[in-house]
Amino acid sequence: MIAHLKGREKALEAFGWAGRKAEWIALACLHSGVFTRDQLSAHLRIDRFKALRFVQAMTGQGLAAEETFHGRKVCRVYSRPVYRALGAEHIRHRKTASEEVLLRRLLSLDYVIEHPGLPWLPTEPEKVAAFEALGIERALLPVRVYGRAARETRRYFPVKLPVALDERRALFVYADPGHDTATALRSWGGAHQELWRALLSLGLAVEVAAVVRTAREAARARKVLGHWVEAAAEANAADPARREIARIEQAILGMDDAEVERLGGFQSCLMRIAELKKQVRSACPGTAIAGFTAWRSRRLRGDPC
Repeated sequence: MIAHLKGREKALEAFGWAGRKAEWIALACLHSGVFTRDQLSAHLRIDRFKALRFVQAMTGQGLAAEETFHGRKVCRVYSRPVYRALGAEHIRHRKTASEEVLLRRLLSLDYVIEHPGLPWLPTEPEKVAAFEALGIERALLPVRVYGRAARETRRYFPVKLPVALDERRALFVYADPGHDTATALRSWGGAHQELWRALLSLGLAVEVAAVVRTAREAARARKVLGHWVEAAAEANAADPARREIARIEQAILGMDDAEVERLGGFQSCLMRIAELKKQVRSACPGTAIAGFTAWRSRRLRGDPC
């Protein structure tokens, strides 16, 4: 049983799928909408002939289509009733996509199926609800706005990459579809930095798993993510300043005249708070995380090195 599916795979019995096969379809739909025969075979531990029959059964029911992508057969589950049954009718995974998006989805799924026991948040509403439950406002979440004025639509976590969350840590997956530079990775990190900062302030470890296809992409990811870990260490150095700010503010708000006087008076307290806040800002230079891994996909490997 895959806990984060929360039994949604049972809804696929109406389509004639049950057990591990239904579980696989739910997993693929919620995390990517697409999968390769190799991924299917690895997860269900079946040979390539059984994988072929599985895909043929789905396409025969009109639930999916199989297309060729970079020499690989890729199955796309497009049936709206299937997604509706899973409680994800409006997710865009069932739509056709560019090569870049398609590869990103396949890489995302590859990481998830290698780590099925993690507490994944597979849909946008689940991600938003989980972080709001921690007291984190929506304004701190990565968002993309579509439309204008009254017809405006906000999509949180718009890149739709996997996120796992428990009481100890938050894990964010970044899938590199083969970019030539680290610009996209840095942009993605920048979109998450306010959320990550809020999580770190709550005492949760924030980690990133960069999913890549080549040795070059792995090395590039390690370099960027390493800088983000260093930034978190610098931010931790500001904790004494934060604690002093809290003590001074408590004295002022609690109208503790004796403590305020001991600190040099009201104006001195305000000047000290401003100085300390400047220290905190300079010690928190943008994107910061507690740890990372650069995970290279075997099934979607891009070079032989």
